[in-house]
Amino acid sequence: MFTQLKKITRALRVPSVEEREMGYLNGSLDRIDLEYRQRQIDRGLFRKGF
Repeated sequence: MFTQLKKITRALRVPSVEEREMGYLNGSLDRIDLEYRQRQIDRGLFRKGF
């Protein structure tokens, strides 16, 4: 029963800002794209309030 509950809570969990940033960086295609994405993150792309 607890394993099912753990699976449900993991599925409903919202990723943190750090996890979203890391996923965005990991999606870069080359060094130039990575540097561009790093600059966007430094400018606060994921840290703005909704």
